[in-house]
Amino acid sequence: MSITAAQVNELRKITGAGLMDCKKALTETGGDQEKAVDFLRKKGLAAASKKAGRVATEGLVGSYIHAGGKIGVLVEVNCETDFVAKNENFQAFVKDIAMHVAAAAPQYVRREEVPADALEREKEIYRSKARETGKPENIIEKIIEGQINKFYAAICLLEQSYVKDPDKTIQTYLNETIAAIGENISIRRFARFALGEGLAKKETDFAAEVAAAAGV
Repeated sequence: MSITAAQVNELRKITGAGLMDCKKALTETGGDQEKAVDFLRKKGLAAASKKAGRVATEGLVGSYIHAGGKIGVLVEVNCETDFVAKNENFQAFVKDIAMHVAAAAPQYVRREEVPADALEREKEIYRSKARETGKPENIIEKIIEGQINKFYAAICLLEQSYVKDPDKTIQTYLNETIAAIGENISIRRFARFALGEGLAKKETDFAAEVAAAAGV
């Protein structure tokens, strides 16, 4: 396929890699931007990859409250220096991540955090469904791989589509921010609170809601 200059420039902006390296990465990956980023990172050519090993112990704990106080999020995002922690772009990034967590409700930051037993349970569900269709085992394993990637994309923050720009993932947004700011940035952890989550409403509360809805 033909790789456009716009695609090359966009990849260069995200990764900080050279123009020829970006064009080669896009050519090798059929124009898929996320795969091209991974290609450059594996080759050690992406700026974000080069910075990833640097220690990031400064940063911010950001917050976001939504729906009239019904949903609240705390998120810790680390950077290398206190100077960058005070940077407006970094602070905006932290706020965006907190807002995204409120909206998309991820369960983990990255796929490595997903418990092995939860992952195996999902695989077994997909395996059982595929076997019911009579597909051969080698095809079933490929199906499972695809389904597991979708599973990760649903529950892992870095692999979710960014709510403010669904054409990019949070990982892509993170790479862009690293390239723009020039320091390693790491989303370390988050906590999401939804009012009443996990609680069973009392029968009296339920009755009151029904009465209110009926205009009594």
